[in-house]
Amino acid sequence: MPRRPSGGGRRFMKHQPLAFSPFMRSLSLASRRSKQEDSQRSEELMSFDERLPTSSKKEKKEELSDSSDDEDSQGDVQADFEFFDPKTTDFNGVKILLKNYLDDKEWDLSSFVDLVLEQTTVGTVVKVADDEDESVFAVVSALNLGRYKEHKCFREVKEFLLQVCSEKSAASDLKLLLEKKAHDVGILVSQRVMNLPPQLLPPLYDGLFDEVEWATEDEPTEELRGSFRFKWYLLVTKIYKLKNPKQRKPRRGEEEEEETVFLKPEDELFLQLSSWSFTYPMRSQLVTSGEMKNYQLMGLVMAVEAKRIPEFRQMLNSLID
Repeated sequence: MPRRPSGGGRRFMKHQPLAFSPFMRSLSLASRRSKQEDSQRSEELMSFDERLPTSSKKEKKEELSDSSDDEDSQGDVQADFEFFDPKTTDFNGVKILLKNYLDDKEWDLSSFVDLVLEQTTVGTVVKVADDEDESVFAVVSALNLGRYKEHKCFREVKEFLLQVCSEKSAASDLKLLLEKKAHDVGILVSQRVMNLPPQLLPPLYDGLFDEVEWATEDEPTEELRGSFRFKWYLLVTKIYKLKNPKQRKPRRGEEEEEETVFLKPEDELFLQLSSWSFTYPMRSQLVTSGEMKNYQLMGLVMAVEAKRIPEFRQMLNSLID
């Protein structure tokens, strides 16, 4: 298996422009209008979960399968995206993407971002080619819970997860991964802006899991090599859940509302493959359209065995293709 190029930070380039589908283009326009209306908003980029796609599952599947050369009367918005090793100058961009990672909890996010950026052998940031501002459009990484357990930010992640887990069936499993089995667990960090073309997802995740495998052989010490021999991945993400689903029946001519809306399509795949999961209500509710008035933003925590990752990669490629 070929290793990624060494020496330069650039690891992947899609030479052909990736076009935004009409669905993603409409989200991009919506975010632009929102930023114009809110003059106090300081961040230039919007996290993927700050505006919700309200398409049905069928419509979302159709949008994800749109080819990059799809054309309509509005024309395509095209951009070359490149994959880079994380570096310290990506700090502000990555911090913006992860600002709601633990709901509205005040914690040492800055140190957490530093750890993501310091781990250059496993992890990726996505930027637009030849962008002078070097804005970060996505970040993905996997950090060993045991390796960083003494860091304040990881202690706070552990405390937060134990606090919000109210499901007894998952609480003991969670505590086991966070404590006794921490050295076998990678916390999979993945966040992006909402207008990132879905065509980037398969190579983004393929790159991450390839790097994890390479790190088990290429890291300079046995301790470091062992820290990437994950047996579990722990994911912290967000979904929308329908309020009182049993009490809601569609009116005549209306489509039945989905009980769960996934902000990121890959999270549905991870959930299908997870050994256990739990949800928790989030205090930081996002401003959405009236179409989402029947939904509540929820945190979702999932544990996926590492041996299921090849299956995930295949499923993700099938979904996007």
